[in-house]
Amino acid sequence: MPITCLFLDIGEVLLTDGWDHKARGRAAAAFKLDLAEINERHRLTFETFEDGKLTLEQYLSLVVFYRRRPFTRAQFQRFIFAQSKACPGMIAMLAHLKLQHSLKVIALSNEARELNAYRIRKFRLNALMDAYVSSCFVQIRKPDVAIFRLALDIAQTPIAQILYIDNTPMFVQIAESLGIQSILHTSMESTRAKLASLGLRDDGGGNHATR
Repeated sequence: MPITCLFLDIGEVLLTDGWDHKARGRAAAAFKLDLAEINERHRLTFETFEDGKLTLEQYLSLVVFYRRRPFTRAQFQRFIFAQSKACPGMIAMLAHLKLQHSLKVIALSNEARELNAYRIRKFRLNALMDAYVSSCFVQIRKPDVAIFRLALDIAQTPIAQILYIDNTPMFVQIAESLGIQSILHTSMESTRAKLASLGLRDDGGGNHATR
């Protein structure tokens, strides 16, 4: 059966991770923070944060501003948002395939609410996505199988016609255990080739890698 629906991870597929250990390391260096302490406080709060049960302000109060700092919350928040970059060519390629093959596209990602909203707006993801099954909206995170089942309910598409793309091997394995065809994303070139092998061939509508 032809693929008619894509489930897409966002971090490290369409965009860089919004707030991973590398970004926290850069923040620690820029703001002269104790990285080990910040990482430990992050570890204790990040699941609740990504589930949408902590606001960004509450998260920062627990992880950074639990003591007086010589910088403002606004400065630190701007730094967090600035860590998000587009993965070269991926959004353009998938948007082109969506139009070419009349695909339904659903985000299936673990993202904190304010960061997710910023990334959707900044990178114009609404031009690609038809729906968002984001952890902050549904209060379920990968690897919980329930978030995949919820995405299937929302898609209302035969499972044989759905393709999931993610860069995390465990999440790909979970999707495949449910019968969802999947691509483990490692590069734009390999993902494009795998998409073509599944019938989602790019007709050459531009050099996406430069977009």
